[in-house]
Amino acid sequence: MPHRHYHNNETAMTSTAHLKEHVQHAANQLVAAFASNDTDAYFAAFSEDATFLFYTLPAPLLSRAAYREVWNGWQADGLAVLGCKSSNVHIQLQGDVAIFMHDVATHVRFGSEESHFLERETIVFRFDGQRWLACHEHLSEQPKA
Repeated sequence: MPHRHYHNNETAMTSTAHLKEHVQHAANQLVAAFASNDTDAYFAAFSEDATFLFYTLPAPLLSRAAYREVWNGWQADGLAVLGCKSSNVHIQLQGDVAIFMHDVATHVRFGSEESHFLERETIVFRFDGQRWLACHEHLSEQPKA
């Protein structure tokens, strides 16, 4: 559970590490579902009220249903994710919320054309009493070195 009061710093640090493991597990499941084109598992990793801010779209998507509609259109147009790797992970806990930042290397096919993207992503997870669900995702371009 995210909220606990500790009298012993060691116990609090152990619990923080344990919570971060749970957030990392939720993120791993989300990335794996995305990487394998498992649409149902991918969208199940997000809360219904999740919001999405993608640099590739002109406006934010203000619900999971809005994103799924866009996703379904991309897939109908030939989108297939061929791979996705997460690196440089940083997790910050804020009570019932966790901020998950990472670099993302994605390999996609759109019709017959394949592309590779290097991006940065922040995913905000919220503990719903049972599990960590993504409630916000912000994707941006990786700065050129």
